[in-house]
Formats: sequence, C-alpha cells, structure tokens
Amino acid sequence: MATLVPPPAAIPPASKPAVIEPEKVDYLNLPCPIPYEEIHREALMSLKPELFEGMRFDFTKGLNQKFSLSHSVFMGPTEIPSQSSETIKIPTAHYEFGANFIDPKLMLFGRILTDGRLNARVKCDLSENLTLKANAQLTNEPHMSHGMVNFDYKGKDYRTQFQVGNGALFGASYIQSVTPHLSLGGEVFWAGQHRKSGIGYAARYNTDKMVATGQVASTGMVALSYVQKVSEKVSLASDFMYNYMSRDVTASFGYDYILRQCRLRGKIDSNGCTAAFLEERLNMGLNFILSAEIDHKKKDYKFGFGLTVGE
Repeated sequence: MATLVPPPAAIPPASKPAVIEPEKVDYLNLPCPIPYEEIHREALMSLKPELFEGMRFDFTKGLNQKFSLSHSVFMGPTEIPSQSSETIKIPTAHYEFGANFIDPKLMLFGRILTDGRLNARVKCDLSENLTLKANAQLTNEPHMSHGMVNFDYKGKDYRTQFQVGNGALFGASYIQSVTPHLSLGGEVFWAGQHRKSGIGYAARYNTDKMVATGQVASTGMVALSYVQKVSEKVSLASDFMYNYMSRDVTASFGYDYILRQCRLRGKIDSNGCTAAFLEERLNMGLNFILSAEIDHKKKDYKFGFGLTVGE
C-alpha cells in the first residue's frame, strides 16, 4: 500500500503594513481662535509676571456670591525719569480701595488710590456672541486721563474687535482659523490726536504641546514667541522683539513651573536682566509672593515681597 502523504500546510499570506490615513479636516467646523490681542498669551504668562519692588499687601473680602471689596497697601520706591544712565528712585506709599461685581453676564471693577487716581473696568455680554468691554483711568494731572471702549464679536471660527478711545483713537482687528491649529489675523488703527496710523498682521499655530506666534506691524514692531509644554507642570517660553525703525533687538527665555503648593516663573533676556516670581500657597486663601529682578547692565536691583489674603 502506498504511503499516504499529508497535504502541505497552507502558508498564510504576508500581512500588509497598516497604512495610517491622514486626518481629514472639516473646514466647515474649525475652532474659534482666541482674541487678536491675546495671541501671545501663553508666552506673556511666563515671561511677563507682575514684578514689583517693595512690600505689597492685598486683602479681598467677599460680601456675597457676586459682590466683594478689596484693600491693597503698597510701600516701595518709584522710578522717575532721568537723563543719566543711573536709575533715580523715590520712596512712595499708597492705599487702594476696590469694589468688584461679578455676574455671568456682567463684571464691574473699580479702584481708587490715595493719590486721586480712579480706575474702572466693565465687561458686559450684550448677546451670546457680542461683548462690550470698557476701561477708564481718571487722574488729577491734565491730559493724563484716558478711556477705551471695545466691541468684541465671536463667530463660529473667527473673532473681530472694534475699539474707540479718547484722543480720536480708532482700531479694528480680525482673526480667522484656517486650519484646526493655524489662525491668521490683522489689525488697523488710527490715532487722530497724533496723526498716526498703522496696520499689522499676525499668525498663531498651536497644538497640545506647543504654541508659536508671529506678529509684524507698520510701526516697526516684529514679535515672535514660542512656548513648549514639557509636562503638565512645566512650560518653557521664548520671545524675540525687533523694531526695524529704532534697530532695537531683545530676546528672552523663561520658564513656568507649577508645583503642588506654589508656582515659580522666571526669565533672562539679552540685555542681562534676570527675573523670578514666586507664588506660594500657605493656606486656603493665603498666598505669599516673592519678586526679584536684577539688571546687571543698569546696575538696578529690585526685590519685593507680599501677602495676598482672600480669593
């Protein structure tokens, strides 16, 4: 009897490598960009903290869910203009009283200082897409008071803003999302009191890990910024400022480190100026602040500390 030979096992066909199809972009449902005036927002948070010199104490007391009062005391030197290279400082101290009203559709902020200055801000949602913003500063000094009114309109994938201010100041801006990550915009302004006008353009590219912005204006300003999110708590930022009228160039690099109980921000720029700003949460509603800025070129050293009580 002939030996029965089993049939050979079938060899499965080689699997083809998976092809990742490019993500399809729905250009009819692009995200709404941030306002034109805030395109450098992430970089400014790291590179431009509220540095101060001297002692500061802020106390905020909430009277109800919408209304609160604030008290601020500041003691420290104030710089005055000087023709020499050295910085001239005079000791000053002032008290500031404030009142705040916060509602989902209306926000009112008022501040009055012992030197006679009065600051006021208003934000009102006229509709779901239209917002009115106004701010004013009144002083005893002649020709130093000013005011500004903004109308912000938020579209589905764009934003536009119109500005009117004293001194015959008029401005308009528009920013449009062109891809899910890229937005482009422009602005124009006219200052009738100084007989000056200008036009500018801006671009912003953002993802979950980085933000890159660029801005150029006819006034001579060129501004570039880049923010890299290293982790949920650490961000690195850099910017480049150039004025092709005056040929001034400044570059800076900074960091933003958020810990469990504190937040530390710092920077160093091409002029030899180093700064750091620490906010430490001591307890619920109690924060300790340290501020330091060292300008080696001008030999100017600024140190400050403060307490913030209340939320």
